Amino acid sequence: MVVGNVDAERADQVFHALADATRRDIVAVVLAGEQSVSELARRYPMSFAAVQKHVVVLERAGLVTKRRRGREQRVGGNIDTLREAHHLLNQLEAAWRQRLDRIGAILADPPEA
Repeated sequence: MVVGNVDAERADQVFHALADATRRDIVAVVLAGEQSVSELARRYPMSFAAVQKHVVVLERAGLVTKRRRGREQRVGGNIDTLREAHHLLNQLEAAWRQRLDRIGAILADPPEA
């Protein structure tokens, strides 16, 4: 199934990645400015490996990008993927609003006896 320009598998990856509070926070942090994985790991009460796994999930979903700078892995945010998710949510909202409007119209128009 394709909704707008986003295929279902891609949407599943993005929303799965965003379903976790730590990953949402990582996205917010790196959208404000690129961080190394080590810098990110210091922010959370978990192991470096756990943070690294969160970053991998975010990278697979396209929400962050990683690049090497010397010995560091630098993580940056990808606003384009968030825009895709926003667009998809807007489409879903519009579809539900249309359904609710139709229900409202049906309820407002009493059946004839």
